[in-house]
Amino acid sequence: MLVQQILNAKPQQGVTTVPPGTTLREAVEVLSVRRIGAVIVSSDGKRIAGILSERDVVRELGKRGASCLDDPVEKVMTAAIVGCTRSDSADQVLERMTEGRFRHMPVMEDGQMVGLISIGDVVKARLDELSMEKTALEGMIKGF
Repeated sequence: MLVQQILNAKPQQGVTTVPPGTTLREAVEVLSVRRIGAVIVSSDGKRIAGILSERDVVRELGKRGASCLDDPVEKVMTAAIVGCTRSDSADQVLERMTEGRFRHMPVMEDGQMVGLISIGDVVKARLDELSMEKTALEGMIKGF
């Protein structure tokens, strides 16, 4: 299964972004209201400055307490982004996410973000693929 197929299966095609300068408090509110695990920090919605995940927030809260909530997201976000392309396989993406210990990956094309996938999206796609293979094999065995 390819990343493009995973993107096509997602119910919502857009990516939630916040502009640089957004406070951590505002970004946390976005995460909460949208019930998502990460936001992309971007001034134009295409070029990525960084990614802010729940883990980034919790790590900073643990270090500094609630005072960090007034800081801009740039102080807390992960700036070293690992992305993928639409033509990458689900297995390649899972391997990178596992090695990097992160759960969200922007999909890039010509230096611009065209989507975002989570480890949950990839696992669901793989499970769907395995289920279809199982059904096909059962059909072959039973002679359907």
